[in-house]
Amino acid sequence: MPDESDLDLLRPGVSCAAVLEQFAGWKLDKRESTRRALKYRRGRGEIIIVNHDGHGWWDPTSDAKGDVFDLVRHLEAGLTFGQACGVLQRFVGVVPTYPATLRERRSRARCSPAERWDRRAAIRPGCPAWRYLAEQRAIPDAILASAARHDAIRCGSHGSAWFAHRAARALTHVEVRSATYKGSLVGGRKTLFRFGGTATSLRRVAVLEAPIDALSLAALEQAVDEVLYVATGGGMGPGTLVAIDELVTRVREARGILVSAADANEPGDRFALRHAELAAEAGVKFERLRPPEGLDWNDVLVGRSRSAS
Repeated sequence: MPDESDLDLLRPGVSCAAVLEQFAGWKLDKRESTRRALKYRRGRGEIIIVNHDGHGWWDPTSDAKGDVFDLVRHLEAGLTFGQACGVLQRFVGVVPTYPATLRERRSRARCSPAERWDRRAAIRPGCPAWRYLAEQRAIPDAILASAARHDAIRCGSHGSAWFAHRAARALTHVEVRSATYKGSLVGGRKTLFRFGGTATSLRRVAVLEAPIDALSLAALEQAVDEVLYVATGGGMGPGTLVAIDELVTRVREARGILVSAADANEPGDRFALRHAELAAEAGVKFERLRPPEGLDWNDVLVGRSRSAS
């Protein structure tokens, strides 16, 4: 068993980020990381966020979290505490690479996402972004027109569609989608894409993974005024969780329901479980609205459109 002096050396001397960078497969997600919240990914659906200046971490897909000792035992299941200390000793003083990476990213981000958003036009019938969403994604014109009126989507470069994430009405992040590209603008902070929910009382909130899925479910349900459709942009970062917590509070006050409409796959089911936990913690009614196996709501909408044509 390590003595107290060893623990005093390991706790402040080892960064969770440095540990992750040395374990096989874990890579920093440069686009979705900030100094306060470093997002690391491995494989499909595995995410760990490092916080507290490298001294803490948490897994947004589960309840796992803790300090650097917990991290090593999370990465290598079965290690005793003493064995974890042995592993950590080789990381004392190791400096993670993320400071240089984030400095490089900031130097490339000459304008903020909000500034770049302001330079783009709203989508309109006939523009490349409108055609992509209407023709390839089967989003009805009425839904696109409503999104344009509420400034949820703008025309991006190379025919792409830009989707706004907002918190307290301020634009925080922009997702980018086209037939050939999936990404986001550099320098943003993910919160939530929002569409619908124009009624005074927020009785129903549907949480999805992608903005296109949120628009698709809105088209399928035809209840834009009564339902607020939000999209997390995939995994839920710190800003996303704060935004969802605020919505859950509003739903509770309205005695409404939180609906998880995440994809019908393993990551989607994990997201839905987390949504259910957030609802339970707040005492809010919850529903899992799952598309057919292996599909998302845009797949459903596209399939229905093809069947009707």
